[in-house]
Amino acid sequence: MKRSRTDKRIDERLLYVYLATLVVGLVMIYSTSSIIAENRFDSHLYFFKQQFLWALLSVLLVVVISRLDLKRVAVYSVPALLLTLVALALVFLMPARNDAHRWLMLGPLTFQPSEVFKFVVVIYLAFSLSNRKRDIADLRQLLIPYTPLVGVGLLLILAEPDLGSTIVIFATVLGIFFLAGARMKHLVTAFLPPAAAASAVVFVLGYKKDRILDYLAAVADPLQGSYQAKQAALTLGAGGFLGTGLGEGHQKLFFLPYPHTDFIFAATGEEVGLFGLLVILGLLFYILKRGLKIAYAQPDRFGYLLAAGVTLSLFINIAVNVSVVTSLLPVTGLPLPFISYGGSSLLMSSAAVGVLLNLSRRTVSS
Repeated sequence: MKRSRTDKRIDERLLYVYLATLVVGLVMIYSTSSIIAENRFDSHLYFFKQQFLWALLSVLLVVVISRLDLKRVAVYSVPALLLTLVALALVFLMPARNDAHRWLMLGPLTFQPSEVFKFVVVIYLAFSLSNRKRDIADLRQLLIPYTPLVGVGLLLILAEPDLGSTIVIFATVLGIFFLAGARMKHLVTAFLPPAAAASAVVFVLGYKKDRILDYLAAVADPLQGSYQAKQAALTLGAGGFLGTGLGEGHQKLFFLPYPHTDFIFAATGEEVGLFGLLVILGLLFYILKRGLKIAYAQPDRFGYLLAAGVTLSLFINIAVNVSVVTSLLPVTGLPLPFISYGGSSLLMSSAAVGVLLNLSRRTVSS
């Protein structure tokens, strides 16, 4: 049965799958972090309680965004982007964590501006590129308006350093430009200078060079790569098809680094096995599938670019995290959306779902 565009019901299937994914994430965060939490904070519920609060805020954010007039909100995307750039600069005044300045600390609240930038830049591009006066086929109109804002943000995130978020945002921006009608030769022109600069920074200046060399070794044999790559391979292999059972994993006992954050996919694989991982990937890719369907059914260019942009960003984030855990990419420090521990990632990933639910009201769906 088809619903008309005047029907105000949201995509309920997307909402239910999103909520189910949240629950799975909370369960796996508790299962993979309880021993570390007990050791560090004398409470096996420490990380779970923190994430549970973020999950409640995320659901509230989804409700709020799903009811907004996104076109009116998008008018303020440039000021929002500028404020985010200020936040990205302020992180360098904050104490470093693991030799990185990624977090802005406001009293008890800690968040990553890079996650906010990842979300806001999609709204900004969708709004700007939906302007019919913008000739995206003109190279000058492709580079001049967007390079300052987007480029400065990418440079600040790269300097934190946060290579994973830089890759996700840059690939998302190129994807949105492509969907908006940019010429392929212009996209190649925009891609080559950053790629050449990144290669020089890595292989000439030595930035993250060890990670690249470890990755190349892991391609031939995961057990010859970095410690993280080796432990991830061992963790995934230990799970077999059905896993050891929830809470029964051994690699999280201080063998696998970051079992509840960057490498939760591996820690989860040990406990629920290949079957459980396929279920989780099925939930994540169902969200992506609904996002693409919502984008395709949009009645205007703004809705299409916005829905496609947030879906593309989620897809790249998921693909990079899973590829890192399976040694297909170098270690980047990127969380798995909806599943990994981390409030900023969960909030912004949920905001993307809120946008999709909002736009689903404007489509003709089955």
